Amino acid sequence: MIEQGIGETRAVLVDRGEIVEARIQREGVIPAGTVLAARLVSTGRNAVARAGGEDYLLPKGAPGVTEGATLTIEVTREVIGGGEPWKRPLARVTEAAPAAAPALAGSSIAFPAPRDPLEAAGWSDLLDEARSGIILFPGGELRVALTPAMTLIDVDGHLPPEQLALAGAQSSARAIRRHGISGSIGIDLPTISGKEARQAVAAAVDAILPQPFERTAVNGFGFLQIVCPRRRASLFELAADRAAFEARALLRRAARETGAITLVAHPAVVAALRPEWLARLGGQVGGTVTLRGDASLAMSAAYAQRS
Repeated sequence: MIEQGIGETRAVLVDRGEIVEARIQREGVIPAGTVLAARLVSTGRNAVARAGGEDYLLPKGAPGVTEGATLTIEVTREVIGGGEPWKRPLARVTEAAPAAAPALAGSSIAFPAPRDPLEAAGWSDLLDEARSGIILFPGGELRVALTPAMTLIDVDGHLPPEQLALAGAQSSARAIRRHGISGSIGIDLPTISGKEARQAVAAAVDAILPQPFERTAVNGFGFLQIVCPRRRASLFELAADRAAFEARALLRRAARETGAITLVAHPAVVAALRPEWLARLGGQVGGTVTLRGDASLAMSAAYAQRS
């Protein structure tokens, strides 16, 4: 299902009533797969092309193109933001004509509407996982942490080591898919002895996680590394940009109100609410939208009330 919201487009794949894969496409962020006309601003191994005011790093360079010349690029990794605002988006030189990225596949759903199929599938729970980095599973939990080098998933619980390692590996693979984690991923499992047991854990990941990805074997310390193509930010990375993340989440909740409303939020969330977003929200609810900052509120505790 695809839901067009204010500030973001939300896409989910639901299986048996549960979100198994989710993506948030941020408004104003050029998505991976977009082909753009650009100008080469620097050459060499750190070649950079500029398009629409954004600088794109070209890891493979731009052979045969001189500095200042025009070229066409395809975005291969969009802006990550969050804890890595300095990291530039990536692109490659292409002969294709400028074009938008392929549209998200799925059925569009009305929003706002009396029925909320995303919430019925656990949208709020998904956002809570992204905020906290904690994902529960029977007998244990995952703790997801972002580092500059990789996303780390720590598995802990009260099951016997082999059972915990297997359940934790399965839950980790589901979390990687559910939250769109990509790039370098490290899973810290309980230490288990025996080659067959470690192979069974790795096979459990292979059975759940869709290709393409590469992985190592589970080593003697219970560590497994996975590398997936990184084209966009995971939900955990989006949540790390907390004020913007919570501002968009608030807009989704507020869109179900009617008439004049006041949005009450932490001052950082208030500052992240763009005027054009508030104007569109006013059109949806059919009334004026005012803001009130409350520093005592957690960023995730913002709410809408009738004015």
